[in-house]
Amino acid sequence: MSSSSLSVLLAGGGTAGHVNPLLATADGLMTADPDTRITVLGTATGIESDLVPARGYDLRTIERVPLPRRPSPQLFTLPQRFRRTVSEVEQIIAEVGADVVVGFGGYVATPAYRAARRRGVPVVLHEQNVRPGLANRWGARSASVVATTFADTPLRNAHHIGLPLQPAIARLAAARDARTDTDIVASAAARWNIDPARNVLVITGGSLGAQRINEAVVAAVADLVGMAQVVHLTGRGKQREALAARERLPSDLQQDYHVVEYTTEIDQLFALADLVVCRAGAGTVCELSALGLPAVYVPLPIGNGEQARNAREVVAAGGARLVADHDLTANRLVTEVRALLDDPDRLVRSAQRSRGVGITTATEKLVALIQEAASGPVKSSRAPNGGE
Repeated sequence: MSSSSLSVLLAGGGTAGHVNPLLATADGLMTADPDTRITVLGTATGIESDLVPARGYDLRTIERVPLPRRPSPQLFTLPQRFRRTVSEVEQIIAEVGADVVVGFGGYVATPAYRAARRRGVPVVLHEQNVRPGLANRWGARSASVVATTFADTPLRNAHHIGLPLQPAIARLAAARDARTDTDIVASAAARWNIDPARNVLVITGGSLGAQRINEAVVAAVADLVGMAQVVHLTGRGKQREALAARERLPSDLQQDYHVVEYTTEIDQLFALADLVVCRAGAGTVCELSALGLPAVYVPLPIGNGEQARNAREVVAAGGARLVADHDLTANRLVTEVRALLDDPDRLVRSAQRSRGVGITTATEKLVALIQEAASGPVKSSRAPNGGE
């Protein structure tokens, strides 16, 4: 490894929304220059504690220091704990000789941005959602480079680049665009025992499932399997009602209702899918658009409404439909699915419009921005815990 190789500290964790684009970016950096030194900053309790080492990257963990939503005893200890965490990140920056800090939001991003500023290390910030989180709203004020997934994210001077895609999704998107995905589809069809010549409906609420979606599917399953082969990802520990519903189907239809808790091979299901019913997390919206897949989005009804905003562009383009969580009934689900699956021309148009807003080049663009930021002004050589 060259002593002059780029050293990058990637900060993000807690949820797949932060970790997946982080890992895609790490992979992209290594593809661009195999001598790049990657360090990931996360926590010991987030999903990054499993995913990052499994991908072969060095994980450094810090304390999770969330800002209390309402007055509590924790609020009084926050400044001290935050300063201590920032100091820990400064030590990590010094140890790995980080040339640039790249943040994806979340609890670990704020101390990372602060530590980088104190050390004089450039910051590249990527915001996943249309409505930025608190960490990235604060970090964007002093970041060297700000990049966003969506064009209408309200961060000043931002580069709209899209979302770095998981490698398997990126490969599938490239194959679909080149019309060379025949082998991928055939392999996925054999793996899942699905006939790719017939309609395939994929329904997912993510790894934890979505109660409203699950209930609507179970109540509508007889109608759904009359239109398509259905793959229903219920979420871990939430299979029971779906399995019972399958037993109530006529025996010749049971094989068309595939009930699965969760899969790490979602790219295979997307390779087979004609239509997807799902939540509207930024990662899901970007993946489906990159693949040109029509969707019925049912945004998560909690939080600050970012999921509905995430889907806004593709819905406006005609590549997807949006149904509020409280409006999703069995009848509404059947109506939305039938409107597309029973109208092949409309389904094709929806797929084309979905692909029309999809972006597949985000990883390469973010890597270029990171390399450019790292080659900027020489960073400070100030020791950790130094003054402002």
